[in-house]
Amino acid sequence: MSTHEPPADRDGSPAPTGADSLSRSAVVSAAVPAAAPGGGAGADAGPTSRDAAEDVPAAEDAPEPKGVPERAVAPEREDEPERAVAPEREDEPGRAGTPEDEEAAEDEEPGHSRSRDLLLLVGICLLALLLVNAFVTRPFSVPSGSMEDTLRPGDRLIANKLAYAFGGHPQRGDVVVFDGTGSFLPESDEPAGFWDGLSSLGRDLGLAPAGNTVYVKRVIGVGGDRVTSTGPGGRITVNGVPIDESSYLAPGDQPSSVAFDVVVPTGKLWVMGDHRSASRDSRDHLGEPGGGFVPESRVIGRADWVVYPFSRWTGLDRPAAFAATAGTGGHGDQR
Repeated sequence: MSTHEPPADRDGSPAPTGADSLSRSAVVSAAVPAAAPGGGAGADAGPTSRDAAEDVPAAEDAPEPKGVPERAVAPEREDEPERAVAPEREDEPGRAGTPEDEEAAEDEEPGHSRSRDLLLLVGICLLALLLVNAFVTRPFSVPSGSMEDTLRPGDRLIANKLAYAFGGHPQRGDVVVFDGTGSFLPESDEPAGFWDGLSSLGRDLGLAPAGNTVYVKRVIGVGGDRVTSTGPGGRITVNGVPIDESSYLAPGDQPSSVAFDVVVPTGKLWVMGDHRSASRDSRDHLGEPGGGFVPESRVIGRADWVVYPFSRWTGLDRPAAFAATAGTGGHGDQR
């Protein structure tokens, strides 16, 4: 029997065209009532098959595709991308952290980062300060009044260590800071030990006090100069040129209370304090082994600035009085 033929009723009438039928058996069963107790079909039999077909809507008599089961709701496929909640990937920001990640996160906390940056900055500053003290400038405190009124006790000055670093030499009129060992103080007979070398390095770096071997004086004569004084009432002469020292001598002081006549050896300096009556300088060491002359190699630097107290902040320029001695000799070119 063809599934595309409209089903016929028991009496041979075709079912209404276009009506949906569940199946032929279902229509027939619905059309034939139960037999009466007497056996045959009575006159009060139920509705005809045509009426039943009209009252019961039938499904379209079309074959279902083979192999496709009928389902009310299709289950989700395993490979479908749409999910209620997608599992977190290990490389996503919201994933649960491993101990290594938590440790790295702690290291990146703002407080730790700021502390590390601060320590790094302090270390860089200390290193820069050590390098500056060792090679550029170095602070010193004036211990006495031998340089008044140019320098007073307690003044803090800055010595320029680069002033003579590249073949330069101290000039007449410069205020210099130097180590007086071997000139103003005798050399030690004991060999320098480890701690002596360490202390010297600490002083060079500015980590230790300068000690009592460091002096600050004004250069009056350089190598090759002849420096003379006739004593009280007379000026000091350099290579025969009298020097007007009134701009820096302490009020009431004379240029020198003692007479002397010296020729400064090459590579050495003749130095004197500005407060001549209160200064022990080259004049006081004439009869000693060093003769009062300071080796240029012992010069630490040129005093260029007074930086404290702030009220005395000033630069230490070379006095104009020494310009008159230019070209008269010095540094081995004695006239």
